[in-house]
Amino acid sequence: MTAIRLDGVTKRYGTVTAVNDLSLEVKEGEVFGFLGPNGAGKSTTINLILDFIRPTEGTVEVLGRDAQEESVAVRERTGVLPEGFSVYNRLTGRQHIEFAIESKETNDDPDELLDRVGLSADDAARKAGGYSKGMAQRLAFAMALVGDPDLLILDEPSTGLDPKGAREMREIVRREKNRGATIFFSSHILGQVEAVCDRVGILRDGELVAEDSIEGLRETVGGDTTLVIDTTSLPSDAVEEVRKIDGVTGVNRDGNTLFVTCETNVKTTVIATLENAGADIEDFDTEEASLEDLFMTYTEAEVKA
Repeated sequence: MTAIRLDGVTKRYGTVTAVNDLSLEVKEGEVFGFLGPNGAGKSTTINLILDFIRPTEGTVEVLGRDAQEESVAVRERTGVLPEGFSVYNRLTGRQHIEFAIESKETNDDPDELLDRVGLSADDAARKAGGYSKGMAQRLAFAMALVGDPDLLILDEPSTGLDPKGAREMREIVRREKNRGATIFFSSHILGQVEAVCDRVGILRDGELVAEDSIEGLRETVGGDTTLVIDTTSLPSDAVEEVRKIDGVTGVNRDGNTLFVTCETNVKTTVIATLENAGADIEDFDTEEASLEDLFMTYTEAEVKA
């Protein structure tokens, strides 16, 4: 089943094209990371999914329904944590949740929802105008969880959160996925995305330039692996033999530690070559290209198939 489907979607504002011929599928039950530099069209895409704006061309389906024709039914099953959420200063945290529950006509327990996002009973009784940015973000997250939505759209969910809050946010995302919800997760904090997302889509200049698992992105761009090899002895001849291996693109030495940048499929060849050349290997580790490295590759230069 597909939770979100955009087919040939273009959105123009006069002569400016914010999204261009975008086709995208998010599978039911997955955590999908939506990435792109500022101005890439991420917010426009989210607004199209929520039917806050209409496409110039193309179609948008959400939870099996036409996002335009059945927008009310879609929103009833969707929880949204918007970027830049503003609280009502004179309402308490609990009153915010009660308002969301009443709006969605659910029977959620407001105190349970507040507790899930790390807001205490004392926090709930305070007026939200006195909340810190992180507390306001937690409150917005609790409101998004009202009604156990089938789809969660989280736009910069880590904003204002300290490391502990960000970790708790990731745990909530994982619990929602285990419950069966689909999570559409837009963030510029790539470590958060890498920690929780099953697949990612990368938008550049309004066009989707990548859509895959993080491992799939590594394979597509030929993302090299760095082998960090600790030895008790490392003959110079052994280092030179490693340099000659097809698929090795870089070799650096720091004492008896060797850093070898290579294609994934030659890692075992590197180890065997070192041992055959007389190196005594004590330990080794693998450092894969991070999501940040992949993001820069896809957004700064066109990837050649």
